[in-house]
Amino acid sequence: MTNYKPKEFAELLNVTVKTLQRWDREKTLVANRTPTNRRYYTYDQYLQFKGIGRDADSRKIVIYTRVSTRNQADNLENQVDFLQNYVNAKGLIVDEVIRDYGSGLNYNRKKWNQLLGEVMENKVKMILVSHKDRFVRFGFDWFEKFCNKFNVEIVVVKNDKLSPHEELVQDIVSILHVFSCRLYGLRKYKKQIEGDEAIAKGIQDRNSTDYRAEREDNSLNRHSKISV
Repeated sequence: MTNYKPKEFAELLNVTVKTLQRWDREKTLVANRTPTNRRYYTYDQYLQFKGIGRDADSRKIVIYTRVSTRNQADNLENQVDFLQNYVNAKGLIVDEVIRDYGSGLNYNRKKWNQLLGEVMENKVKMILVSHKDRFVRFGFDWFEKFCNKFNVEIVVVKNDKLSPHEELVQDIVSILHVFSCRLYGLRKYKKQIEGDEAIAKGIQDRNSTDYRAEREDNSLNRHSKISV
């Protein structure tokens, strides 16, 4: 069972710790106590507060698979088959299989975000992935803790052959593409400025003013050194 410190539970309910303390005094939401008299809360209390019945069977077991491009569809099905064999051996029943396309560096993946939304809505019990980087390339530990806060388990069934090095190359290419687009945008913005006479004149005047000020400062510094 997941336990929460007062600060964690306050963030989960979107209230302050002082509010939790007041509710505890008023017996609205009574905190549990450790042997050392420290407050803590449970996931059952979260469900009770939200008015959600705890029925484990109503929450989904989800297989999540991902590849960078649609050209890797065979690899995607390979992930699905591998994870299906795993759950069958464990006697689990899968409610949904998600096939996602996109870089593991892309946090705007539609299906991935929908899955996280369902995690927060208490609709998911377990997420199975073939490898950590299938779920997210960087920051997996943070997302795992996030899911655990909603009592959702992420099961990583490591299978190296399902995580080819081409995927990493693809993500590196994605990073280079992002930065190249930004660089192109800066160059385009520079051309727009040069094409606008008013802006260009303003920058020119500012540069001239800065140049005069710099010359005056240098002159004062020279005179000061001479005087000393």
